[in-house]
Amino acid sequence: MLPAFSDLDQFRALLKEAPAADQTALAAAAERNGQLTKPPGALARLEDLAVWYGGWRGTGRPEVKAPQVIVFAGNHGVAAQGVSAFPPEVTVQMVANFEHGGAAINQLARLAGAKMDVVPLDLDRPTADFTRGPAMDEAELMAALTAGWTAVDPACDLLVVGEMGIGNTTPAAALACALFGGEAADWTGRGTGVDDAGLQNKTRVVAEGLALHGGAISDGIDALGRLGGREIAAMAGAIAAARQLRIPVILDGFICCAAAACLEKTAAGALDHTVAGHQSAEGAHAALLAGLGKAPLLQLGLRLGEGSGAALAIQILKGAVACHSGMATFAEAGVAGG
Repeated sequence: MLPAFSDLDQFRALLKEAPAADQTALAAAAERNGQLTKPPGALARLEDLAVWYGGWRGTGRPEVKAPQVIVFAGNHGVAAQGVSAFPPEVTVQMVANFEHGGAAINQLARLAGAKMDVVPLDLDRPTADFTRGPAMDEAELMAALTAGWTAVDPACDLLVVGEMGIGNTTPAAALACALFGGEAADWTGRGTGVDDAGLQNKTRVVAEGLALHGGAISDGIDALGRLGGREIAAMAGAIAAARQLRIPVILDGFICCAAAACLEKTAAGALDHTVAGHQSAEGAHAALLAGLGKAPLLQLGLRLGEGSGAALAIQILKGAVACHSGMATFAEAGVAGG
């Protein structure tokens, strides 16, 4: 059962006291892996994925039957500073596209056999411009975290969270820089495809936000409120809820990983139940993955968002688990060498 929280300190406490993987199941999955009809290590990372997944699902012979994809949408006050190649109205339009099944993520979720949910968050009320003050006050941050927390279906056995929000690579860059250090230019990329002047402007905006808030940030949750967005906070809330339910998570691209980093920088180990689905074309995503200690499953140059890369990576995890749980052992197959 998913516990509740009524303030940010309770949320932090839940992160720090989150359940771990089932060690008995991990051992059973590792033992089974060693008995399968293949040379030791022949399936390489697929073996590690299957054992990891079984540990979180509490069984040495797991299955992936009920994935869930959740796309959160939010608008950003900082978008008024011209940080995106598209206007904020596109957020609302794309939410309608998601709801009618017309986006890339709809196709990839359907292909993966995943239930898909779309959660718009106060699209008519953008967050505040973080160069002038905190993006969200505590009540707004709590509402966004709670929206993510409650959107996770306890019956699902694998979670992908995606986002839609024009301008949201800007808060993601600000969060990454605040949490991992460096300069604004190290973390700021072209997002939806801004030109050189647009990139310079975007970098300026990130630097101004960091100058205003950087010295006062106490942890990842504080950074999330000061520099984040509603959909970014909702992704963090959903990832945290999945941990409470021992549901493994496949992380998507730069924005999703920035949300996840807010959890890890609040409670070390908060992302042990996650893997990185892919490395996106956003320039700083590789550095963000390195900071999180996550090696991507795919590297296809994607830069769409929506959870698309992670949804595609569901197929990789399904393949790993299918081999692990469906293959015969040497004893079962009557093959010598086990």
